[in-house]
Amino acid sequence: MKSPLKPLFLLADSSLLFWRSGDKPFLDCLRVLTGAGLAVPPIQAAYLGASNGDVPAFYELFTAAMELAGISHCRMIPSRPSDEDRAWLAEAHVILLAGGDPLLGWERFRENGLEPVLRQRYLDGAVLMGISAGAMQLGEQAWSESGSGSGSGGAALFPVLGLAPFIVGAHEQPEWTGLKQAVREAGPGVRGIGIPAGGGALLHPDQSLEPVRHPLVELRYEQGTLRETLLSPPREPYRGEVRLRPSTLLQ
Repeated sequence: MKSPLKPLFLLADSSLLFWRSGDKPFLDCLRVLTGAGLAVPPIQAAYLGASNGDVPAFYELFTAAMELAGISHCRMIPSRPSDEDRAWLAEAHVILLAGGDPLLGWERFRENGLEPVLRQRYLDGAVLMGISAGAMQLGEQAWSESGSGSGSGGAALFPVLGLAPFIVGAHEQPEWTGLKQAVREAGPGVRGIGIPAGGGALLHPDQSLEPVRHPLVELRYEQGTLRETLLSPPREPYRGEVRLRPSTLLQ
């Protein structure tokens, strides 16, 4: 029996992994979502660092953050995964896509056949988290300054996992230059969500979007005009309850 879908965690940077709201760390909601501490066998967590070239120091931050959620069974899935790495990922309850270069990481995922595995884990009820480039990879399209330029001289867009129905931009405030260009190039009807430094967003299974810690910027390209809306966090942060919290519905 499959677990119900879980929220997507879209984070601008790693600081939110260690953020405390009141008397509890933010990631305590992950403990509730996964049942960590009660699960038998223990909850498994996987870290994919392909976007930053598998820098060990960033994996160490990940394991420290998972400890806050009561998760100690962690594994780094390298850019060239072994059979054992693949087996771990296929059973992981929490999967984090690290920051870095979104195009570099995405190319490695596709080369190694991890793209369908990530989608299936989400559908099977795993919690997928993305930091910066990783958050971009969870959206509909992404861009990279290291990639080939588009005809207009900007960075070329490329399709990614599409689990979030919008383009994600991270820590570009206040101008959001790259995200605005991406939304314009993607065309009418496309939405962009800008996550400022230190902030995050939870995309719930009903497609409602919950800002975390700082307001988000929502961009819509309609009738040749780029419209910008500020989305504010709720008074009380998400704690991992089964019920859906009041949040901003993307329509």
